[in-house]
Amino acid sequence: MDKWDTIVIGGGAAGMMAAGRAASQGARVLVLEKNDKVGAKLSITGGGRCNITNAEFDHRAFLAHFGAAEQFLYSPTSQFGVQSTFDFFEKLGLPLVIEARKRAFPQTQKAPDVVKALKNYMKEGRVTIKTNVTVKRLLTEGGRIAGVECNDGTYTAHNYIVATGGASHQETGSTGDAFQWLKDIGHTVKAPNPTLVPLRVADSWVHKLSGTSLSFMKITFYSNGKKAFSKTGKLLFTHFGLSGPLILNSSYEVGELLEDGEVTAKIDMYPHTDLGSLEKNILSVIDANKNKDLVNVLDSMVPHGLDKTIASMLTLPDPHIKAHSTTVALRKQLVHLLKGAPLTVQGIMGFDRAIISDGGVMLNEIDTRTMQSLKYPNLYCTGDVLNINRPSGGYSLQLCWTTGFVAGTHAATQRAQ
Repeated sequence: MDKWDTIVIGGGAAGMMAAGRAASQGARVLVLEKNDKVGAKLSITGGGRCNITNAEFDHRAFLAHFGAAEQFLYSPTSQFGVQSTFDFFEKLGLPLVIEARKRAFPQTQKAPDVVKALKNYMKEGRVTIKTNVTVKRLLTEGGRIAGVECNDGTYTAHNYIVATGGASHQETGSTGDAFQWLKDIGHTVKAPNPTLVPLRVADSWVHKLSGTSLSFMKITFYSNGKKAFSKTGKLLFTHFGLSGPLILNSSYEVGELLEDGEVTAKIDMYPHTDLGSLEKNILSVIDANKNKDLVNVLDSMVPHGLDKTIASMLTLPDPHIKAHSTTVALRKQLVHLLKGAPLTVQGIMGFDRAIISDGGVMLNEIDTRTMQSLKYPNLYCTGDVLNINRPSGGYSLQLCWTTGFVAGTHAATQRAQ
């Protein structure tokens, strides 16, 4: 076929949605994918379960999570929002279930099932998929995209949708290639940085807790000794530092703080209990276990699994000190440790551990009502190709479904122009 109606570059979440949608509108669609199969990153997302969206059905409340991009996203999400995602996958035979923090997953709890459903969606529209295709550059002529130069030749279409993803999970082929192509043809592209990413910390007590997770913790970050911000949620200790939703959703801001100097933090293990109440709780445990070694009753005072670590951080006059011999100073040290365990942040991890990266085409160069480039009327950009920051919890994939659907819809209507 000499010329397609629509070429979609990238067979990830946004690309498959865009291709399937354009095809369902009657367009002849070609997907160009650099891997040997589509959906490589999608099949491993969400720990292999695929956090498809966040079940926040209030339009404004949902968009409030996108920061500066919020104003640009009202139109596309009104065309395809959270409820649309639920309805879409239900129709494809993949109903969703809602879990903690409004995260929505396929009922089967299997990310590959999401890929399979989208492949069937494309198959229904007779989408052609070419794998192992490496795109070299976008060709332009007369203010329009004229073709896609690849390792195996040049492909042409009436319209082009870029859906290559960002620079996170580079092992899946998501290496931010499109940023350079788009920059080369005149788009302003912000360089990518890992955003939802774990933190490296210097403290050995953190490393020793590798694999331990804690819910409802509060972490406060300090920049050069001055309080910067606090967040509450679930965290995970790792052999290199900290991860989990609480940390991932703090990492972008921490990265910015690191540019200004030293970043330290304190973990409050009982954010809903004040110092006085916590000390009373500890006293009651001591009174009930007076003749036991203090280290043996710590598990009743601290979050489960942290007793040995907390013991190693206390200034104990004797490793076998009895609970009844706990001094006021030692008791207060324990309380302050539980309300503010100190650590030093060394840095954020790289793209290899990033859930999401930022960067991409600036939104003021995109008509987000259609996802159309304001520089090239037959070019559309979707998903992580756009410079949009968002938290974990299903927001990133919803962005893919929304922008893919909108781009596919409008590219199909423009196929004859």
